[in-house]
Amino acid sequence: MRPIQMVDLKQQYQQIKAEVDAAIHEVIDSAAFINGKAVQDFSASLAGYLGAKHVIPCANGTDALQIAMMALDLQPGDEVITPSFTYIATTEVVALLRLKPVFVDVDPKTFCIDPVALEKAITPNTRAIVPVHLYGQSADMEAIMEIANRHNIAVIEDNAQAIGSDFVFSDGRKQKTGTIGTIGCTSFFPSKNLGCYGDGGAICTNDDALAAKITKIANHGQSKRYYHDIVGCNSRLDSIQAAVLNVKLPRLDAYIDARRKAADFYDKAFAGNPKITVPYRADNNKHVFHQYTLLLEGVDRDSLNKFLADNQVPSMIYYPVPAHRQQMFADFGGASYNLPVTDWLTERVISLPMHTELDSEQLEYISTKVLEFINNH
Repeated sequence: MRPIQMVDLKQQYQQIKAEVDAAIHEVIDSAAFINGKAVQDFSASLAGYLGAKHVIPCANGTDALQIAMMALDLQPGDEVITPSFTYIATTEVVALLRLKPVFVDVDPKTFCIDPVALEKAITPNTRAIVPVHLYGQSADMEAIMEIANRHNIAVIEDNAQAIGSDFVFSDGRKQKTGTIGTIGCTSFFPSKNLGCYGDGGAICTNDDALAAKITKIANHGQSKRYYHDIVGCNSRLDSIQAAVLNVKLPRLDAYIDARRKAADFYDKAFAGNPKITVPYRADNNKHVFHQYTLLLEGVDRDSLNKFLADNQVPSMIYYPVPAHRQQMFADFGGASYNLPVTDWLTERVISLPMHTELDSEQLEYISTKVLEFINNH
């Protein structure tokens, strides 16, 4: 059996090595390292895949979120509603821009922002909502957009973990996550479902004026070289990373299918075990399994984590300390929040290896070891 990796990027690379190497060499030969043809091609291809009017590549997913908030003219003290059960980047940029993060609880099944909690948190100072499509599962965008539109609040989708996911509205309309809100943001960190070989990100919108402003902000606020209209930053996807992504984007749906097949194996292996809840799959969206995360009950999660490591099975705990309990948000009253579902999840979730190269022998070994520990403790 091949060694098990949490994410096996080396094996994935071997499958596309010739194309990736050729694409990288093409960039090097052209010497167009910044905003070269590869970047322009990727922007157009990703827009076509997502069904978005505009895609603006940038340096990373965190920058994407920051630029989105800057483009919406959010001012210091404006409130931004976000789940606390998420990677810190989602909430970090809120504080960085001197906005006020307002943390809300998540749905216990989807782990995504709870629309009921969201609506209760809205005040006259609320200017934006940041739903996070966590672990590859879409938040309830139909409910979120209904609330946002009724209150005239912008929606910034954090789509870093769910690129390629489809959300189906009650009228049957289907739309890619990241294209439903005012602005969508994603990351191409190497471990993502669509990952490059360094840092990378993108912002998408269907609003022409917003797209023009986002493009300016990401490039020092300039409309043309040396003419700077607004305060911006320097956040660009380099051509080599775009070249890698151009090779991988046509394979994204196949990568998602491979992840879903691995998830099916896990689901079947753990079916019926009273101590394990497998990832929920909502009827109205396609879970793309950036992570495969179990919810445990009556199990010593940390001991399981160690047992798996001792048996050469990597596992991860995302996220052991939710954002509202992080020291960085002490001045924002983080400790005063009562988010029972979030606290409950942080003590009970564990993620198993999930990537495109998992084979049946590895999946069998992983699931057997999980059950061995749970059934014996």
